[in-house]
Amino acid sequence: MLSAKVEQQVRLWLDQFVVGLNLCPFARPLLGGETLRIVICEQTGRKALHEAFLTELDMLYSTAQTEVATTLLVFPFALQKFSDYLSFLHVSEDTVNEAGLAGIVQLASFHPDYVFAGEDSASASHYSNRSPYPLIHLLREDMVSAAVADYPQPERIPARNIEALEKIGNRELARRWQALFSE
Repeated sequence: MLSAKVEQQVRLWLDQFVVGLNLCPFARPLLGGETLRIVICEQTGRKALHEAFLTELDMLYSTAQTEVATTLLVFPFALQKFSDYLSFLHVSEDTVNEAGLAGIVQLASFHPDYVFAGEDSASASHYSNRSPYPLIHLLREDMVSAAVADYPQPERIPARNIEALEKIGNRELARRWQALFSE
């Protein structure tokens, strides 16, 4: 039951923030499809979290993209401190490299308290990487490359996101954020 609630909130976030605000112009086709895998890891220990990551890394690598295109690995009970999350993310990135999967699997990071280094902590831009729970998005590098190749000026996406989020403003983004958890 709890996993269903967590997944519902993640899907709502994807719908209202990621797709709704067009933060990722490549997400819409996957959102309603069968190939988006959302895995809720209810574990809290570092070893169990790492094992969950390894399982999903193997799943993505060994499964055809027509079955699993991308995976969101969600940690609702762990990595609540952003610094702990970043440490785990670093280990996960090292694992991808050590497994020889650099250039095959790419990781994207999202956390409820995401803050870009060097940016004012009150900047609305942080919402581009904020999610309801700590999560790691495992992407297929070839799919990312194909999507980016067909998109005009993909290098402008981060700047466009910052402009859009700043235009909406922190107050409105915080209101929308809170609405995710009240539905």
